[in-house]
Amino acid sequence: MKAQPTAPVPRITLTIEESAAAMGMSVSHFRRHVLPELKVIYSGSCRVVEVLELEQWAARNATLAGGE
Repeated sequence: MKAQPTAPVPRITLTIEESAAAMGMSVSHFRRHVLPELKVIYSGSCRVVEVLELEQWAARNATLAGGE
């Protein structure tokens, strides 16, 4: 009997490294400038960030390009 293919499970959290990549920045920049403003989930030595938290941070920090 063949196993049924399963659909990919949507991620609701990302590691610090994955979070930095998802935001398009280096891990060091993410740790220095973004991480201090985020709620983080700790589980033992594992530290993860909710995808929604990243999206909300991006929305809070977005400005019009002409306003630089």
